[in-house]
Amino acid sequence: KPQLVASNDRFCRFLEEYCPVVTETYYPTIWCWEGRVQTLLRPFITSRPQVQYRNELIKTADGGQISLDWFDNNDSSYYPDPSTRPTVLLLPGLTGTSKESYILHMIHQSETLGYRYCCFSLLFILLLLTPRTYCAANTEDLEAVIHHVHSLYPSAPFMAAGVSMGGMLLLNYLGKTGRHTPLMAAAIFSAGWNVFESVESLEKPLNWLLFNYYLTTCLQSSISRHRQMLEKLFDMDLVMKARTVREFDKQFTSVMFGYRSIDDYYEDASPCRKLKSVGIPVLCLNSVDDVFSPAHAIPVETAKQNANVALVLTSCGGHIGFLEGIWPRKCTYMDRVFKQFVQAMFEHGNKIFSM
Repeated sequence: KPQLVASNDRFCRFLEEYCPVVTETYYPTIWCWEGRVQTLLRPFITSRPQVQYRNELIKTADGGQISLDWFDNNDSSYYPDPSTRPTVLLLPGLTGTSKESYILHMIHQSETLGYRYCCFSLLFILLLLTPRTYCAANTEDLEAVIHHVHSLYPSAPFMAAGVSMGGMLLLNYLGKTGRHTPLMAAAIFSAGWNVFESVESLEKPLNWLLFNYYLTTCLQSSISRHRQMLEKLFDMDLVMKARTVREFDKQFTSVMFGYRSIDDYYEDASPCRKLKSVGIPVLCLNSVDDVFSPAHAIPVETAKQNANVALVLTSCGGHIGFLEGIWPRKCTYMDRVFKQFVQAMFEHGNKIFSM
């Protein structure tokens, strides 16, 4: 059974009644139960449901450009009025887009519930208009997206869900804004709570070989197309020689956002430092065998100090894995947690503090 950590008894009772999956025994796929295996196989095993997006480009204050992929769900029979149709903002991981299987499954799982979805990818995939990319601690672009979505549908219930780096960014935003956000609740999956511990884990030899080097090359590839613009500000030769995420962040990300050192950036980017300030209901799912977020770095004691926070910790599942069943092509445990929690908040969220 997962471990449910929450200081608020009413929040616990709410989850037990309206999101019972968090109290059910999770049975990982028996032939790939180990965390790294789950992490590696999920993208290849799980299916990719068909989702038709509508793309929107919005301008940022610094002249940059953000790409949003919308699934409007205009055929919704539960919410035929677009102005009041519940909306979920999705934030995929560091190198993820709206085409990731876990994003597609999130939408597919709750499409019949009638909700609308907007996906904001952290990794720029269009022409870079300004020498500025992502940063786990800088929430300006996320704030702009949240304000934009809310301004389009001010009468619609509004939630957000973040996965991995997307979850870290969302937590940092929530820690910064407290209760002053149009979001009514949020779901976080496989977030790295302490960046120092995450990069140390990923630099262990086997983890470096399986994950770290690949992520680093993905990041280098994402900026290599814009080298002519970026080399005016960065030593791009050093950036392209990086062999770990830490080296890349030291030469590129921390410099781009004006940090004095990589340690200053990682301290600012770690959501565990801001968890006490979260002011809306947040459900966070982590597996204790996730090499991207080691078990000892999950802020269990800090979560117990905030009545708005609930942690769900499984013993298996890896990083964005949570595969279950003999042949886990479709629904994962993470998908079920997402669906039940989103539905619980949209349909019964007003009961949290009255139970």
